[in-house]
Amino acid sequence: MGNFVFKLPDIGEGVVEGEVVQWHVSLGDKVAEDDSIVDVMTDKATVTIPSPVAGVVSSLSGDVGDMIAVGSTLLEIDVEGSGAKSESEKETTESEKAEPGSKAEEILEPEPIPEPEPIPEPKSSIDREPVNEPEKQDLEVPSKVQSPSSRSVLASPAVRKRAREAEVDLGSVRGSGPAGRVRHADLDAFIAAGGAISGAAPTSYHEKRTEVTPVKVVGLRRKISEQMTISKSRIPHFSYFEEVDITELESLRKILNATKDDNQPKLTYLPFIMLALSKIMPDHPECNALFDDDNGVVNRHSAVNLGIATQTDRGLYVPVVKHVESMDIWKAASEMQRVSGSARSGSASLDELTGSTFTITSLGREGGLGATPIINHPEVSILGIHKAREMPVVVDGQILVRRIMNLSSAFDHRVVDGADGASLIQHLKRMLENPALIFM
Repeated sequence: MGNFVFKLPDIGEGVVEGEVVQWHVSLGDKVAEDDSIVDVMTDKATVTIPSPVAGVVSSLSGDVGDMIAVGSTLLEIDVEGSGAKSESEKETTESEKAEPGSKAEEILEPEPIPEPEPIPEPKSSIDREPVNEPEKQDLEVPSKVQSPSSRSVLASPAVRKRAREAEVDLGSVRGSGPAGRVRHADLDAFIAAGGAISGAAPTSYHEKRTEVTPVKVVGLRRKISEQMTISKSRIPHFSYFEEVDITELESLRKILNATKDDNQPKLTYLPFIMLALSKIMPDHPECNALFDDDNGVVNRHSAVNLGIATQTDRGLYVPVVKHVESMDIWKAASEMQRVSGSARSGSASLDELTGSTFTITSLGREGGLGATPIINHPEVSILGIHKAREMPVVVDGQILVRRIMNLSSAFDHRVVDGADGASLIQHLKRMLENPALIFM
């Protein structure tokens, strides 16, 4: 039996360390070659590292959230034969072979020894034999003669049985059922309030919850935390809200979806908003920009590269649809679905996650009425889209039912004045309320 020392390999150009995000193995686990052993996150990507050998894990270096330098020991694996100390030490082992009588010869030809019996894992508390504790219903309690008030109360036989066992006078319990019928929940509440004559313990429904579950902030959640801190601490936000009548836009969307080809994607509101933004951005260049606040330079972009905030099971990603100004409605919808899908599946490339000049965040069906979105530093603007709903609206003195969507926006007040931010949203409102303008 030998020992293999596996060191964190070079997993990307310029990467000098990685954060342990998740271990896929534990001490004593058997691993096969190419089995996943650990997820490591760098500034560029999250990488799943496979085992280079087969064996039994004998040592792990670092807990979740720890930073491991490239070239530092990641874990050790007991392997069949002599093993190798590490990939980097193989050359040394080879050179020692050539020296007669050296330790290398002794290591390479060990005396065969029997494999040790696997050490059984200690049983956790949840694996112990359960203690046979009788449930409350099975306790042998001498039957008590019911009081007259108990006999006149509406209750099921099961409720009466529980009341007798807890020595509770049902006449003292306030029933919530029809005609004042006492239910199990009423009895539970009475006992929990200290009304039981025998001092019966409250049920679990009424027990105080005192558990505290620590959750370490690591990996993507740590990156999100750092980015949000930078955005809020360095950018003085100002927010602007508006509601938009998208009744005509909804009609157009339904027509286009009803007449689209099979290879064309189903349209949501988002592609229309993307195209509208790309069309009006030349009139609002201060909003399609990145602020290099370290050097005091605002870089205004002619390209409209829209970040699409996307919730995944691993956290928030912002994939980017680039050069929306060059797309039609179908291309914008397809590209938006493609990059969002890549983010959700974890296959998004670094290029797909960088380069945005303006971000859109949509809460979809959970959109609420408003929010205060946080700007994606170093951008200077962000747009929040909320759920569309039918509402009564006064139009030319008449109350009509119209489809209304709320927009929330935020701007970097260092470089975007309030009037400029409001002007962008009002221009967008005109485009969405008159959707033919998007295509002119």
